[in-house]
Amino acid sequence: MTEGWKKWSARIVTITFAGSLCITSLGVPALAASSNKAPETTTPIEHLIVVIGENHTFDNIFGGYKPKEGETIDNLLSKGIIDQNGNPGPNFDLATQQTAKDVNVYNLEPKATGPYAVLPQPETTYANGLPQFVPDVRFPANLPNGPFQITKFVNFDDFTGDPVHRFFQMWQQTDNGRADLFVWVGVQTGIGPQNNPPGTPIPGNTFQGGEAMGFYNMSTGDAPVFKSLADNYAISDNYHQAVMGGTGANFFAVITGDVAFYNINGKPKPPLASQVEDPNPLAGTNNFYNQDGYAGGSYVNCADASRPGVKQILNYLSSLPNRPDPNCEKKTYYLVNNYNPAYTPDGHLRFDPLKPTNITSPQVVPSIGEALTAKGISWKWYTGGRKDGVNFTDEYCRICDPLTHITAVMTTGLINNLQDVTDFYNDVQDESKLPAVSFVRPFESMAGHPADSTPAAYEAFVQDLIDRVQANPEVWKKTAILITYDEGGGYYDSGLIQALDFFGDGTRIPLLAVSPFSKKGHVDHTYADHVSILKFIEKNWGVSPLSDRSRDNLPNPIQFGSDSYEPVNGPAIGDLMTMFDFSK
Repeated sequence: MTEGWKKWSARIVTITFAGSLCITSLGVPALAASSNKAPETTTPIEHLIVVIGENHTFDNIFGGYKPKEGETIDNLLSKGIIDQNGNPGPNFDLATQQTAKDVNVYNLEPKATGPYAVLPQPETTYANGLPQFVPDVRFPANLPNGPFQITKFVNFDDFTGDPVHRFFQMWQQTDNGRADLFVWVGVQTGIGPQNNPPGTPIPGNTFQGGEAMGFYNMSTGDAPVFKSLADNYAISDNYHQAVMGGTGANFFAVITGDVAFYNINGKPKPPLASQVEDPNPLAGTNNFYNQDGYAGGSYVNCADASRPGVKQILNYLSSLPNRPDPNCEKKTYYLVNNYNPAYTPDGHLRFDPLKPTNITSPQVVPSIGEALTAKGISWKWYTGGRKDGVNFTDEYCRICDPLTHITAVMTTGLINNLQDVTDFYNDVQDESKLPAVSFVRPFESMAGHPADSTPAAYEAFVQDLIDRVQANPEVWKKTAILITYDEGGGYYDSGLIQALDFFGDGTRIPLLAVSPFSKKGHVDHTYADHVSILKFIEKNWGVSPLSDRSRDNLPNPIQFGSDSYEPVNGPAIGDLMTMFDFSK
């Protein structure tokens, strides 16, 4: 999977940066909104609806969940890290967070200097309705060093601070499987010196405390909607964000099984130096990165071991028994953090290669949208607040609308497949309008993202969506709804992470499968990540992998024993079929 961009470079578009653009060869049949006629499927599922919220790990939401009798689960409660009441359990020390020393060079395993005596007080960051970027006085300043139940101090629907969740930070936080540097990395690094002000971190004040260790407890009544869904349908306790880091890269992986790269006319080029990540510590600091942040570095040339931060990850991969392929092309700079898409929602080009900017270059990476269209399978991506693409609102999240990166979508009739959530509400009432494959990203205030939304708001959005689907029995009887998050948001998680390549996987995140065909109350242990959604679509509708380098080429996992979590044939990811029973 290392010759991918060459294999699909024939899809390249010719772009004139004065503002005009001309499509040459896109490699798919007529790119127009595809028919809603139901194609043949390999299962009884004729409608797949994928709902993607934001920024919570599996343990953060399901850490206190106890499944039905006969089912097992891997979470904070089952491991004894917490007890049923959310207090420290007999194995609380399994989640102890360490301090460390990292000087001169970025390190995946910085030298440990001992555990925190108590957690640093959680911070507010930019949480709605709270003083900004200060310690959150609702939480004690002497929390025990480990996971704490958030709702012992605030309500389930209250706003809280936002943990750091960026690429090199997440690699460090997981500490080669020990998961013991979540707090230290947040406190020492934050989101880098090139953050957008106000609230720009500086060494010694990154506006991060111990908020990464917070969790919600289903055993004491938190997350009642997701608990009910888990009891009555199926969940996975081995589903992961596809890329270390934040929202943009993970949404892009959902549609491509791959990562974006800096290019001009489809060919890899080096970006400006100000756009390249440099996680080596600034002189005189303990791990405060040189070049990182929403207004700064986000690209990485991961085929060049001399680049800052790259050698350490490559060395880790080569130390593993299966030595996973980094999947890094030579002279290619991959986007590992958040930049805005190249196109406006209505298809105007925003990217200018001559100016330093936080806008991604137009992408020619093959997407699931084009693949479905080529097979005559209908699809839409619905985003809250998008409206008509011109009059979008504050509820719209640019980086959560990933097909706006893709030239083959944004410069053709396929742009009409990108619609508002309110269009989904209309389409689901009439099966002839509902596409075979729907992706739904909530309104910003209901996406669950810490600081500007809440888990309760996301639950309300999900419950309403399920109610709308079930209100149409003809749709519900042949539908599967997959409910997940884009990434873990920097929250602690105790689960296994399988290294698939340079980019990830990242931490576990929740996945629920709500369908008449879901295994009732089942906790599925099959290893999976976001690209498993693509594998499900491809298996159900007979679609080929998207490219030679996309992760949907990976095999299904082989896992021995009912409680196994790590594939013996890795790198491997499942296709989610094990969450369903189609014998009915």
